[in-house]
Amino acid sequence: MKYGTLIFLFLLSFLPCSLIAQKKSWKAGTSKTIITPQEPLWMAGFASRTEPAQGTLHELWIKALALEDAEGNRAVLVTTDLLGLPKELSDQIRTKLETRFLLSKSQVILNSSHTHSGPVLSNSLSDIYPLDKFQMEQVRRYSEKLAQQVVDLAGQAFDNLEPAEIFAENGVARFQVNRRNNDANTLDRLTELNGPSDAAVPVLKVVNGQGNLTAVVFGYACHPTVLSGYEWSGDFPGFAQIELEKLYPGTTALFFQGAGADQNPLPRHTVPLAKQYGKTLAAAVERVLSEDMKQLAPHLQTAYSEVALPLTTPPTSEELNQYIERSSGYQQTWAIRLLEATKAGNPMRTSYPFPVQAWKLGDLPIMALGGELVVEYAIQLKRIFGQHIFVMGYSNDVMSYIPTATILREGGYEGAIAQMVYGLPSPWDSDLEILILNEMIHVAEKAGIPKPKQQLLQP
Repeated sequence: MKYGTLIFLFLLSFLPCSLIAQKKSWKAGTSKTIITPQEPLWMAGFASRTEPAQGTLHELWIKALALEDAEGNRAVLVTTDLLGLPKELSDQIRTKLETRFLLSKSQVILNSSHTHSGPVLSNSLSDIYPLDKFQMEQVRRYSEKLAQQVVDLAGQAFDNLEPAEIFAENGVARFQVNRRNNDANTLDRLTELNGPSDAAVPVLKVVNGQGNLTAVVFGYACHPTVLSGYEWSGDFPGFAQIELEKLYPGTTALFFQGAGADQNPLPRHTVPLAKQYGKTLAAAVERVLSEDMKQLAPHLQTAYSEVALPLTTPPTSEELNQYIERSSGYQQTWAIRLLEATKAGNPMRTSYPFPVQAWKLGDLPIMALGGELVVEYAIQLKRIFGQHIFVMGYSNDVMSYIPTATILREGGYEGAIAQMVYGLPSPWDSDLEILILNEMIHVAEKAGIPKPKQQLLQP
């Protein structure tokens, strides 16, 4: 052994162990802020509401977890007590994050819990809300402020970076019911439930250098539609986060929505039920935290893409006029808006840029997809990449429901009607499922996630 090498090893032995460990560890930081509207805004999610919010059941939050690996690669997860971020607002936020913090789209996940007891946002499901000019201005001001709050929050999370260890595991909870295959009105008489579902409760645990739990990230694939009243709340995910932050003082609990577009919490419609489901979910997380979890090596890779999902042929002016004559409510509003756009010479969409994203934390794949993702996508991705992966829906852009090819053929709300609710001119083309899954495979490969043994066929 050379003399210089001996001197280096001798000096290295005197360095504090904490300094050596710090160079090889994750860094993590959290932040959170209340986003409960201070004025009576219209509430998002249900077309049946007839007036703005009348009170607050519990506060709405945005929360951020910033990560930095041993090589200095960074990313941030932002979770929100919102129905879903529309493209314009999401693009605005991510552009500001890139300008201010040099974060590319691949390094940012903006996930919405999809609570139906949060505020309406600009350019989101606009046809279903009967807003006057004053209310629309309220929504614009709130959305503009929200965008800046998210950017500032991310900055605070990065300011709070400290050495950390990160662990992952999946738990389980079973109060979600496939709403396409089970009748909610006869639920009390059903002896078995039908249709696909995903009972996984993915959990990330973040522990600082002193061994203290600082953050818990957890998810579930189920619609937060227990509550449909006029009080602000995060629904059952909100109650779950409250419960976990009580159980672990000083910890930030962040909920992300999975592929829960066709999954409902049943029964529902009472505050005690929302609290019960929140406690059930929190108990599933608590169990995971109490058992051995897999430690993730401090290595981060990210990738992002947008795939052009084709829409079917849009309606003609004659068909839109027929809609206007025979329909009412949001369907009539939708048809009038499209007809006016056609007369003004504005072409209708024939495709949509659908966002797909992959993170690899250590050897844990995290896959984030836009839209209201039905559960079969999570099931398919787990068949391809393994049951341990985390799947997020409602990420970065919530533009409509994302059905499978089977659901498209079956029709119904998720397959046809929802596209109208979200303002798209027509339903998705039948190729969407294979296009999404193939693009997810390509993005996963870019993020360093091992290729599946069998590739999907091209459409």
